[in-house]
Amino acid sequence: MTLERIAVVGAGAWGTALANAAARAGRSVTLIARAEATAAALRTSRQNPRLAGATLDERVAVTAAIGEAAAADAVLLVVPAQAMREATIVLAGVLKAGTPVIACAKGIERGTRRFMTEVIAESAAATVPAILSGPSFAIDVARGLPTAVTLAARERKTAEALARALGSASFRPYHTTDVRGVEIGGAAKNVLAIAAGIVAGRGLGASAAAALTTRGFAELMRFGKAYGARAETLTGLSGLGDLILTCASAQSRNFSFGVAIGRGESPAAAGADKLAEGAFTAAVLIDMAIAKDVEMPVAAAVAAVLDEKLSVDGAIEALLTRPLKAE
Repeated sequence: MTLERIAVVGAGAWGTALANAAARAGRSVTLIARAEATAAALRTSRQNPRLAGATLDERVAVTAAIGEAAAADAVLLVVPAQAMREATIVLAGVLKAGTPVIACAKGIERGTRRFMTEVIAESAAATVPAILSGPSFAIDVARGLPTAVTLAARERKTAEALARALGSASFRPYHTTDVRGVEIGGAAKNVLAIAAGIVAGRGLGASAAAALTTRGFAELMRFGKAYGARAETLTGLSGLGDLILTCASAQSRNFSFGVAIGRGESPAAAGADKLAEGAFTAAVLIDMAIAKDVEMPVAAAVAAVLDEKLSVDGAIEALLTRPLKAE
């Protein structure tokens, strides 16, 4: 499989960063923005205002014409999880059959309970769905700092080819065929990162943060097992690795969102400025957990707080007064 031409759909911080990564890997890259004004600004300044201190690689072409994706050998679809279906439907009318489409969002579609590769498969049936996830901040990737992620596709040869196409000295994709495991790790850790942020915002201390992250990971493992994920995937980069990163850094939008709530802001006010994917995933994650009889008290507490069915203090009390049991 020859993958020389890469289209990156979505010119936000993560899309711009991944365009840089693909260019450093030696690929021919086209970054496709939603609006011509955004594309024009990027072409002129080579700066994304969301990535202070990083410059868009001069080898990356920038356009707002979605039709340019037709020439791509593979597409990185870098839009929010809840916008994935709409974007894929548009792409379906452009891409040639068999083109790999790599979802770069971490979430589950509300209403349908579909994972990102399922959304792609339903909306662009002739393409080949894949998923990229792992412990990575856009600014680090944009600047070329060392980063390792996981890239999954159903067929091993496809996953290997995509990893080779995007891999470089600074960006290392590990490949796997465990698509579901990669998707679950990315989606669930966002919800748990909100919980970690709430703990930090409430000033509950490092011990509480460590306990929360550990017990949250146990929930992620239970959920993943119920939905067919492999244990080695959940303990790898796209599961435990991403959880560690996002549960301990203010660079994480989900963690920062939780911090704001922990300090007393309402969920609406806390999420007004930046997209926190976990805010949209929490409720559907719990619905899916209930459907498989999976116990997820930390994630459930987050969902209840976000839906304003429970106060932060009430959620903390509920977790702390749960019956004692074996680990």
